[in-house]
Amino acid sequence: MSIYSKILKKMREYDKVIIHRHMRPDPDAIGSQVGLQKLLQLNFPEKSIKVTGYNEPSLTWLAKMDEVTDADYEQALVIVCDTANTPRIDDQRYSMGDFLIKIDHHPNDDAYGDLLLVDTDASSTSEIIALFAFENHLEVNDYIAKLLYAGIVGDTGRFLYPATTARTFEVAGKLRQYAFNFSELSRKMDSITHQVAKLQGYVYDNLEIDENGAARVILSQQLLKENQLTDADTSAIVAAPGRIEDVQMWAIFVEQPDGHYRVRMRSKFTPINEIAKQHNGGGHPLASGANAYSKDEVDLIYQKLKERAKK
Repeated sequence: MSIYSKILKKMREYDKVIIHRHMRPDPDAIGSQVGLQKLLQLNFPEKSIKVTGYNEPSLTWLAKMDEVTDADYEQALVIVCDTANTPRIDDQRYSMGDFLIKIDHHPNDDAYGDLLLVDTDASSTSEIIALFAFENHLEVNDYIAKLLYAGIVGDTGRFLYPATTARTFEVAGKLRQYAFNFSELSRKMDSITHQVAKLQGYVYDNLEIDENGAARVILSQQLLKENQLTDADTSAIVAAPGRIEDVQMWAIFVEQPDGHYRVRMRSKFTPINEIAKQHNGGGHPLASGANAYSKDEVDLIYQKLKERAKK
């Protein structure tokens, strides 16, 4: 029995399902979480299927969360999508259910859950959910296709990143056959606010690049407040340094209200996730996140990037 069949079999056993995803959601987190919810609701209308987590304002156009009570977890199946480790799960009540399934595409450093579907060859968790639907011959509608397509587009950088495979295009092609407004979705995902556009200009003006292509920029709380930007807004400019030909790997340090720095790290060719793991983080080889708790640690992370670029 395939892992897709095993997960479907387990889903059939429960009348209640609650689906989680990671904090600070991106399109893949929302797309896979709500895409799975709508998939199960369509195919099993007799079941109660809910999604939980913070309603990220920049993504409510894609989907919104449900109200979930503690009582909902009694004898419930809990599924966590697109979340590599337990500290990153949005809504820590995930452990209150009867059975836990992990569905993810990040390296499986934290193998939590009673049943795991972790495919590190997948471009996104949305790709995995789409494959789950297709392999099990489940019915898919236009909205489900839109959610999963958005997740794939988001995590592949519009099919730019190396995780984009022939299977990714095959899955995206199947989803594209459904009648959602493709042009409207593409424009929405490609649009940024005027404030974010100015932030992107700041990044290009203040990017520090060494002779081997290691780059960094620091975004202070003062800068964010002056431009009325949130931490979520900064995610829109993560790819910006990579458009510069000389940049090979980079880190964007975003100061948080408590003074520590959220670190978004990217690389074109050389893995950088081991550096992230050394600083309370992790992720994909070429796309990771970490944390720095002082200016000295900010400098240390950048120094490690420079050394990696030099090698």
